[in-house]
Amino acid sequence: MIVVTGAIGFIGSAFVSYLNQLGYYDIIVVDDFYQWKKEKNLKGKRVHDWVHRDLFISYFEKQASQIDMVFHLGARTDTVSEDTAVFNLLNLRYSKEIWRICTAQSIPLVYASSAATYGDGSFGFSDSHAVVPDLKPLNAYALSKQQFDLWALEQEDTPPHWHGLKFFNVYGPNEYHKGRMASVIFHAWHQIRDTGKLKLFKSHRPEWQDGGQERDFIYVKDVLQMVWNISEHKPESGLYNVGTGKARTFKDLGVATFQALGIEPNIEYIDMPEDLRDKYQYFTEADMGKWNAAGLPLPATSLEDGVKDYVQHYLNTNKFL
Repeated sequence: MIVVTGAIGFIGSAFVSYLNQLGYYDIIVVDDFYQWKKEKNLKGKRVHDWVHRDLFISYFEKQASQIDMVFHLGARTDTVSEDTAVFNLLNLRYSKEIWRICTAQSIPLVYASSAATYGDGSFGFSDSHAVVPDLKPLNAYALSKQQFDLWALEQEDTPPHWHGLKFFNVYGPNEYHKGRMASVIFHAWHQIRDTGKLKLFKSHRPEWQDGGQERDFIYVKDVLQMVWNISEHKPESGLYNVGTGKARTFKDLGVATFQALGIEPNIEYIDMPEDLRDKYQYFTEADMGKWNAAGLPLPATSLEDGVKDYVQHYLNTNKFL
């Protein structure tokens, strides 16, 4: 039996689909099932049981002997909200409870951390545990992820295998419900479809060109394989980056979206809101050295191929994983 939390969210629902493709159907899906704006994400998927998020800890304690693996992919992910009480409840305390039961019952755990923990990148993007205490997240969401990572590294009692995955900029099908937190590609597709052009933020630093801000964009289909591979191969427990290891510009992303739509690029650069300027990351790029050293396969989808697949097979057709 496999548990997937955040199962009607973006990565969680896509992962349930991936498990079904691998032939796994004994899946316990956990989420806030009152949030029916995301119901399309589990349509057609085969699962064993649905458990509401608020009831899961009690359920888990009673059913732990039947559970073989936990993928804790659920979280409150709003990077603009400063509601620390909600982040402390859902991203910190809830995760500690899952860790506690996994430890007591010797159940392997994979959980979602975030590349947002790297802050402005001043300390680089290495997933070395030695760097973690120095990192300075830029928002309350990232801080909650950082606090759990630090807590996990301090624990003497742990699950038999545990891996905290620092997801970089994930894009792909099943993210339609995320609103402003959806990927730039999702928003770019809507802008281009509706207006024929794309608006990107100007650079407010002289060393960066407009549209030259860089991110490690990774296609969700690659992420699903990486999450499964680390659970199967069981390298040394700890934190691992999940990215491509190759940063690309927002201009690259915009051009790829236009190309996927068969339209000539038409990009307009606009001022970044002032309240974002001191919290904005101009560069992220996963250091995949630890992943490589563990002998795990790297993602294989280029930005251009990922955008093309996402646009032509999902956004244009209103389909889901």
